[in-house]
Amino acid sequence: MNIDASLLRQAAQAAAGGQQYPAATLYLVATPIGNLADLSLRAIHLLGLVDALACEDTRQGGGLLRHLGLHKPLIAVHQHNEREGSAGVIARLAAGERVAYASDAGTPAISDPGAVLVQEVVAAGYRVLPLPGPSSAATALSVAGDTAAQGFAFVGFLPTKAGERRTALQAVLATEGQSQVVFEAPHRIIELIALLAELAPARRVTVCRELTKQFESIHTAPAEALPAWLAADPQRQRGEFVLVLHAQAPQAAADDELPAETLRVLALLTAELPLKQAVALAAQITGAPRNQLYDAGLRLKRGGDE
Repeated sequence: MNIDASLLRQAAQAAAGGQQYPAATLYLVATPIGNLADLSLRAIHLLGLVDALACEDTRQGGGLLRHLGLHKPLIAVHQHNEREGSAGVIARLAAGERVAYASDAGTPAISDPGAVLVQEVVAAGYRVLPLPGPSSAATALSVAGDTAAQGFAFVGFLPTKAGERRTALQAVLATEGQSQVVFEAPHRIIELIALLAELAPARRVTVCRELTKQFESIHTAPAEALPAWLAADPQRQRGEFVLVLHAQAPQAAADDELPAETLRVLALLTAELPLKQAVALAAQITGAPRNQLYDAGLRLKRGGDE
Protein backbone atom coordinates (compact mmCIF):
# COMPACT_ATOMS: atom_id res chain seq x y z
CA MET A 1 0.00 0.00 0.00
CA ASN A 2 1.46 3.36 -1.03
CA ILE A 3 0.57 6.16 1.37
CA ASP A 4 1.96 9.68 1.15
CA ALA A 5 3.84 10.04 4.45
CA SER A 6 3.67 13.84 4.54
CA LEU A 7 -0.10 13.80 4.06
CA LEU A 8 -0.43 11.21 6.79
CA ARG A 9 1.53 13.35 9.23
CA GLN A 10 -0.51 16.44 8.36
CA ALA A 11 -3.75 14.54 8.91
CA ALA A 12 -2.43 13.07 12.16
CA GLN A 13 -1.42 16.46 13.49
CA ALA A 14 -4.82 17.90 12.64
CA ALA A 15 -6.49 14.94 14.37
CA ALA A 16 -4.43 15.39 17.53
CA GLY A 17 -6.83 18.15 18.52
CA GLY A 18 -4.37 20.02 20.68
CA GLN A 19 -3.81 17.07 23.04
CA GLN A 20 -0.58 17.34 24.98
CA TYR A 21 2.02 14.57 24.97
CA PRO A 22 4.26 15.25 27.98
CA ALA A 23 7.98 14.57 28.01
CA ALA A 24 9.57 11.88 30.20
CA THR A 25 6.69 9.56 29.30
CA LEU A 26 6.48 6.09 27.78
CA TYR A 27 3.75 5.71 25.14
CA LEU A 28 2.38 2.27 24.27
CA VAL A 29 1.44 2.34 20.59
CA ALA A 30 -0.86 -0.28 19.07
CA THR A 31 0.29 -1.11 15.53
CA PRO A 32 -1.49 -2.84 12.62
CA ILE A 33 -1.99 -6.62 12.73
CA GLY A 34 -1.79 -6.76 8.95
CA ASN A 35 -3.24 -3.79 7.11
CA LEU A 36 -1.04 -0.70 7.52
CA ALA A 37 -4.04 1.56 6.98
CA ASP A 38 -5.25 0.53 10.45
CA LEU A 39 -2.51 2.60 12.10
CA SER A 40 -4.36 5.38 13.92
CA LEU A 41 -3.79 9.06 13.20
CA ARG A 42 -2.87 9.60 16.85
CA ALA A 43 -0.21 6.89 16.57
CA ILE A 44 1.26 8.52 13.46
CA HIS A 45 1.31 11.92 15.18
CA LEU A 46 2.91 10.49 18.32
CA LEU A 47 5.57 8.57 16.40
CA GLY A 48 6.57 11.85 14.81
CA LEU A 49 6.94 13.46 18.25
CA VAL A 50 8.88 10.84 20.19
CA ASP A 51 12.63 10.90 20.62
CA ALA A 52 13.04 7.13 20.30
CA LEU A 53 11.09 3.99 19.49
CA ALA A 54 11.45 0.89 21.63
CA CYS A 55 10.22 -2.16 19.76
CA GLU A 56 9.96 -5.93 19.92
CA ASP A 57 11.91 -6.25 16.66
CA THR A 58 13.97 -3.32 15.40
CA ARG A 59 13.49 -4.53 11.82
CA GLN A 60 9.72 -4.29 12.20
CA GLY A 61 9.87 -1.00 14.07
CA GLY A 62 12.34 0.49 11.63
CA GLY A 63 10.19 -0.59 8.70
CA LEU A 64 7.14 1.08 10.21
CA LEU A 65 9.04 4.34 10.68
CA ARG A 66 10.39 4.25 7.12
CA HIS A 67 6.85 3.70 5.84
CA LEU A 68 5.92 6.97 7.57
CA GLY A 69 9.04 8.77 6.38
CA LEU A 70 10.42 8.96 9.93
CA HIS A 71 13.83 8.23 11.39
CA LYS A 72 14.23 7.61 15.13
CA PRO A 73 16.71 5.78 17.36
CA LEU A 74 15.54 2.22 17.97
CA ILE A 75 15.73 0.26 21.24
CA ALA A 76 15.23 -3.51 21.19
CA VAL A 77 12.86 -4.64 23.95
CA HIS A 78 11.69 -8.22 23.43
CA GLN A 79 10.82 -11.27 25.53
CA HIS A 80 14.45 -12.28 25.99
CA ASN A 81 15.78 -8.91 27.18
CA GLU A 82 12.75 -7.02 28.47
CA ARG A 83 14.22 -6.10 31.86
CA GLU A 84 17.59 -5.11 30.39
CA GLY A 85 15.92 -3.22 27.54
CA SER A 86 13.74 -1.41 30.05
CA ALA A 87 16.86 0.14 31.58
CA GLY A 88 17.68 1.82 28.27
CA VAL A 89 14.15 3.20 28.01
CA ILE A 90 14.26 4.51 31.59
CA ALA A 91 17.58 6.23 30.92
CA ARG A 92 15.99 8.16 28.06
CA LEU A 93 12.96 9.04 30.19
CA ALA A 94 15.33 10.32 32.89
CA ALA A 95 16.80 12.65 30.26
CA GLY A 96 13.30 14.06 29.63
CA GLU A 97 12.65 12.25 26.37
CA ARG A 98 9.43 10.83 25.02
CA VAL A 99 9.71 7.12 24.14
CA ALA A 100 7.18 5.00 22.28
CA TYR A 101 6.93 1.22 22.54
CA ALA A 102 5.47 -1.02 19.82
CA SER A 103 5.35 -4.79 19.63
CA ASP A 104 5.49 -6.49 16.24
CA ALA A 105 1.75 -6.25 15.68
CA GLY A 106 -1.32 -5.31 17.68
CA THR A 107 -1.48 -3.95 21.22
CA PRO A 108 1.63 -4.37 23.40
CA ALA A 109 1.49 -6.69 26.43
CA ILE A 110 -1.38 -8.79 25.01
CA SER A 111 0.45 -12.04 24.25
CA ASP A 112 3.38 -9.78 23.32
CA PRO A 113 6.17 -8.14 25.35
CA GLY A 114 5.36 -4.88 27.12
CA ALA A 115 4.07 -5.77 30.59
CA VAL A 116 7.54 -5.95 32.15
CA LEU A 117 8.52 -2.67 30.50
CA VAL A 118 5.41 -0.96 31.90
CA GLN A 119 6.11 -2.36 35.37
CA GLU A 120 9.72 -1.19 35.33
CA VAL A 121 8.91 2.29 34.02
CA VAL A 122 6.15 2.86 36.59
CA ALA A 123 8.40 1.58 39.38
CA ALA A 124 11.02 4.12 38.27
CA GLY A 125 8.45 6.91 38.71
CA TYR A 126 7.56 7.71 35.10
CA ARG A 127 4.19 7.87 33.34
CA VAL A 128 2.94 5.31 30.85
CA LEU A 129 0.17 6.34 28.45
CA PRO A 130 -1.63 4.04 25.96
CA LEU A 131 -2.60 4.80 22.38
CA PRO A 132 -5.33 2.24 21.62
CA GLY A 133 -5.63 0.56 18.28
CA PRO A 134 -5.54 -2.83 16.55
CA SER A 135 -5.91 -6.03 18.57
CA SER A 136 -6.40 -9.43 16.94
CA ALA A 137 -8.30 -10.70 19.99
CA ALA A 138 -10.84 -7.86 19.91
CA THR A 139 -11.10 -8.10 16.11
CA ALA A 140 -11.91 -11.82 16.25
CA LEU A 141 -14.44 -11.38 19.06
CA SER A 142 -16.26 -8.67 17.13
CA VAL A 143 -16.82 -10.93 14.13
CA ALA A 144 -17.58 -14.18 16.00
CA GLY A 145 -21.21 -13.30 16.73
CA ASP A 146 -21.27 -15.24 20.00
CA THR A 147 -24.69 -14.21 21.33
CA ALA A 148 -24.52 -16.66 24.25
CA ALA A 149 -21.41 -15.06 25.76
CA GLN A 150 -21.46 -13.02 28.94
CA GLY A 151 -17.97 -11.55 28.54
CA PHE A 152 -14.80 -13.22 27.28
CA ALA A 153 -11.49 -14.62 28.45
CA PHE A 154 -8.16 -14.21 26.68
CA VAL A 155 -6.26 -17.51 26.60
CA GLY A 156 -3.54 -16.75 24.06
CA PHE A 157 -1.27 -19.63 23.03
CA LEU A 158 -1.82 -23.03 24.62
CA PRO A 159 1.17 -25.13 25.80
CA THR A 160 3.09 -26.85 23.01
CA LYS A 161 3.55 -30.23 24.75
CA ALA A 162 0.71 -32.61 23.94
CA GLY A 163 -0.23 -33.58 27.50
CA GLU A 164 -0.11 -30.04 28.86
CA ARG A 165 -1.98 -28.81 25.81
CA ARG A 166 -4.83 -31.28 26.33
CA THR A 167 -5.11 -30.44 30.03
CA ALA A 168 -5.11 -26.70 29.37
CA LEU A 169 -7.75 -27.00 26.63
CA GLN A 170 -9.98 -29.15 28.85
CA ALA A 171 -9.85 -26.41 31.49
CA VAL A 172 -10.72 -23.76 28.90
CA LEU A 173 -13.64 -25.80 27.56
CA ALA A 174 -15.01 -26.33 31.07
CA THR A 175 -15.57 -22.60 31.53
CA GLU A 176 -19.20 -21.59 31.11
CA GLY A 177 -20.73 -18.38 29.82
CA GLN A 178 -17.66 -16.80 28.18
CA SER A 179 -16.09 -16.63 24.75
CA GLN A 180 -12.51 -17.94 24.87
CA VAL A 181 -9.87 -16.39 22.58
CA VAL A 182 -7.04 -18.73 21.57
CA PHE A 183 -4.03 -17.96 19.37
CA GLU A 184 -2.34 -20.60 17.22
CA ALA A 185 0.59 -20.87 14.84
CA PRO A 186 0.18 -22.49 11.39
CA HIS A 187 2.34 -25.53 12.17
CA ARG A 188 0.08 -26.50 15.10
CA ILE A 189 -3.38 -25.58 13.80
CA ILE A 190 -4.25 -29.08 12.53
CA GLU A 191 -3.46 -30.61 15.95
CA LEU A 192 -5.49 -27.98 17.79
CA ILE A 193 -8.52 -28.38 15.53
CA ALA A 194 -8.37 -32.18 15.88
CA LEU A 195 -8.21 -31.87 19.67
CA LEU A 196 -11.17 -29.49 19.73
CA ALA A 197 -13.18 -31.88 17.58
CA GLU A 198 -12.38 -34.70 19.99
CA LEU A 199 -13.02 -32.87 23.26
CA ALA A 200 -15.96 -30.63 22.30
CA PRO A 201 -17.46 -31.74 18.96
CA ALA A 202 -20.60 -29.61 19.32
CA ARG A 203 -18.87 -26.42 20.46
CA ARG A 204 -19.10 -23.62 17.90
CA VAL A 205 -15.72 -22.18 16.95
CA THR A 206 -14.88 -19.14 14.84
CA VAL A 207 -11.57 -19.62 13.03
CA CYS A 208 -9.97 -16.33 11.95
CA ARG A 209 -6.95 -16.56 9.67
CA GLU A 210 -4.69 -13.71 8.56
CA LEU A 211 -6.97 -11.02 10.00
CA THR A 212 -6.94 -7.74 8.00
CA LYS A 213 -4.45 -9.19 5.47
CA GLN A 214 -4.91 -10.01 1.80
CA PHE A 215 -5.92 -13.64 2.35
CA GLU A 216 -8.07 -13.07 5.43
CA SER A 217 -10.69 -15.73 6.10
CA ILE A 218 -13.30 -16.16 8.84
CA HIS A 219 -15.26 -19.37 9.31
CA THR A 220 -17.65 -20.47 12.06
CA ALA A 221 -18.78 -24.08 12.53
CA PRO A 222 -19.11 -26.81 15.17
CA ALA A 223 -15.68 -28.15 16.14
CA GLU A 224 -16.46 -31.60 14.72
CA ALA A 225 -16.81 -30.08 11.21
CA LEU A 226 -13.55 -28.14 11.28
CA PRO A 227 -10.98 -30.91 10.53
CA ALA A 228 -12.67 -31.64 7.18
CA TRP A 229 -13.04 -27.94 6.42
CA LEU A 230 -9.34 -27.35 7.16
CA ALA A 231 -8.24 -30.34 5.05
CA ALA A 232 -10.38 -29.32 2.06
CA ASP A 233 -8.00 -26.48 1.11
CA PRO A 234 -4.29 -26.42 2.07
CA GLN A 235 -4.42 -22.60 2.01
CA ARG A 236 -6.65 -22.71 5.07
CA GLN A 237 -3.76 -24.12 7.09
CA ARG A 238 -1.45 -21.16 6.43
CA GLY A 239 -1.03 -17.91 8.30
CA GLU A 240 -1.62 -16.77 11.86
CA PHE A 241 -4.79 -17.94 13.59
CA VAL A 242 -7.14 -16.53 16.20
CA LEU A 243 -9.87 -18.89 17.38
CA VAL A 244 -12.96 -17.87 19.32
CA LEU A 245 -14.46 -20.78 21.25
CA HIS A 246 -18.09 -19.81 21.64
CA ALA A 247 -19.61 -19.76 25.11
CA GLN A 248 -21.00 -22.91 26.62
CA ALA A 249 -24.38 -22.38 28.27
CA PRO A 250 -24.50 -23.32 31.97
CA GLN A 251 -25.91 -26.77 32.55
CA ALA A 252 -28.78 -27.04 35.00
CA ALA A 253 -28.16 -29.80 37.51
CA ALA A 254 -30.78 -32.28 38.62
CA ASP A 255 -31.56 -32.65 42.31
CA ASP A 256 -29.55 -35.84 42.53
CA GLU A 257 -26.46 -33.91 41.32
CA LEU A 258 -26.62 -31.71 44.41
CA PRO A 259 -25.02 -33.22 47.52
CA ALA A 260 -27.48 -34.83 49.93
CA GLU A 261 -26.48 -32.45 52.71
CA THR A 262 -27.17 -29.46 50.47
CA LEU A 263 -30.64 -30.78 49.67
CA ARG A 264 -31.30 -31.40 53.38
CA VAL A 265 -30.35 -27.79 54.24
CA LEU A 266 -32.50 -26.48 51.41
CA ALA A 267 -35.49 -28.59 52.49
CA LEU A 268 -35.28 -27.29 56.08
CA LEU A 269 -35.10 -23.67 54.90
CA THR A 270 -37.88 -23.90 52.32
CA ALA A 271 -40.18 -25.38 54.96
CA GLU A 272 -39.86 -22.22 57.05
CA LEU A 273 -39.01 -19.37 54.64
CA PRO A 274 -40.11 -17.86 51.32
CA LEU A 275 -38.33 -19.56 48.42
CA LYS A 276 -36.01 -16.69 47.45
CA GLN A 277 -34.86 -16.18 51.03
CA ALA A 278 -34.40 -19.92 51.53
CA VAL A 279 -32.30 -20.18 48.35
CA ALA A 280 -30.15 -17.18 49.30
CA LEU A 281 -29.41 -18.66 52.74
CA ALA A 282 -28.77 -22.13 51.32
CA ALA A 283 -26.30 -20.68 48.82
CA GLN A 284 -24.43 -18.91 51.65
CA ILE A 285 -24.36 -22.04 53.81
CA THR A 286 -23.50 -24.65 51.18
CA GLY A 287 -21.80 -22.68 48.39
CA ALA A 288 -24.03 -24.37 45.79
CA PRO A 289 -25.09 -22.33 42.70
CA ARG A 290 -28.27 -20.34 43.25
CA ASN A 291 -29.87 -21.39 39.97
CA GLN A 292 -29.58 -25.06 40.90
CA LEU A 293 -30.86 -24.41 44.41
CA TYR A 294 -33.79 -22.39 43.08
CA ASP A 295 -34.85 -25.19 40.70
CA ALA A 296 -34.58 -27.76 43.48
CA GLY A 297 -36.45 -25.45 45.85
CA LEU A 298 -39.29 -25.07 43.37
CA ARG A 299 -39.67 -28.83 43.19
CA LEU A 300 -39.66 -29.10 46.96
CA LYS A 301 -42.37 -26.42 47.25
CA ARG A 302 -44.52 -28.09 44.60
CA GLY A 303 -44.13 -31.44 46.33
CA GLY A 304 -45.18 -29.91 49.66
CA ASP A 305 -48.20 -28.21 48.09
CA GLU A 306 -49.37 -31.50 46.62
